[in-house]
Amino acid sequence: MKQIEVQILQQSYLLTCPEGHESRLLDAVERVDTAMIRIRDAGKVRARERIAVLAALNLAFEIADREAADLAAGSALPTPASASFTPPPRQQDTFLPESDSQQLQALVARLDLALGEDGRLL
Repeated sequence: MKQIEVQILQQSYLLTCPEGHESRLLDAVERVDTAMIRIRDAGKVRARERIAVLAALNLAFEIADREAADLAAGSALPTPASASFTPPPRQQDTFLPESDSQQLQALVARLDLALGEDGRLL
């Protein structure tokens, strides 16, 4: 295993990955960092944890949309044993539609309510 120091939202992380997979890890770090910077720079969210949750949800939406498009196109998804990850092409300024953004904000509000005062995301 190899350790790599990376920066995500101007914070250092020491990550471990299998030998030979460094470029895939760095691609993933770049995608996460870009998603988090985009949310932070939008100006409405400042808490690092909340930015991370929103970025994760945005990336999950992108994956779900891609999987749905693959299914609609009739292509079979690879099985875990034969799956090989290829990073998707980078898209500039991928934002959620307004309705999804509103649903996402409502979900975060519900999470804040469920977590209570001690576990607030913001």
